Amino acid sequence: MGDAGLLLSGAALFLNSLMLLGKANAKSVAIFNLFIGALQVIVPFYLIAVSDQNNWTVYSLASIFLFGFTYLYVGLTLWKDLDGSGLGWYSFWVAVLAVIYAAVAYAYFEDLVGALTWLMWAYLWFLFFLSMGLNKKIDVYIGKVAMVQSWLTLTFPALLSMTGLWKTDQVANAWIYFSIAAFLYFAYITLRLKKASARTEKFA
Repeated sequence: MGDAGLLLSGAALFLNSLMLLGKANAKSVAIFNLFIGALQVIVPFYLIAVSDQNNWTVYSLASIFLFGFTYLYVGLTLWKDLDGSGLGWYSFWVAVLAVIYAAVAYAYFEDLVGALTWLMWAYLWFLFFLSMGLNKKIDVYIGKVAMVQSWLTLTFPALLSMTGLWKTDQVANAWIYFSIAAFLYFAYITLRLKKASARTEKFA
């Protein structure tokens, strides 16, 4: 699926962030999750089947399943109003794999941008685990993180790649700084969330 898959993932994550921020209806968003999830499960199966079966080819294509099954799981959970604990623990499993993908991107492929991107995705999946697996009330916080990541890690990289600009040194260097800025923003809103929680507990 390549760049087209990244672009559609950006759209799905953007809609999910709006839902978490209370700006979009859950069942309406569920439909798009199901559509994108189905594509990102069916297409990788086909691509792997017709590939050269090289281990790194399969490794790269298999990463799409992490997104595909997440979107399918989210879509079904929202559509059927299911308990989200299973999705939460699945997200924890995916978060661990995302950290491994980040380490491989940096250590084996010497791709710092890719490593930072995988770390951001790992953080987002871990947040879904906290929310649905451990019942933490952080939906608005997750919505803010997801909103940033929908553009920074998916939509804009896909567009830049399709226009042939993604692999240029200037863009790669800029994206390292953008990624660091995103992590600083996540740290900032985390501190605000902790302060708000502390005030709530104080006056409870």
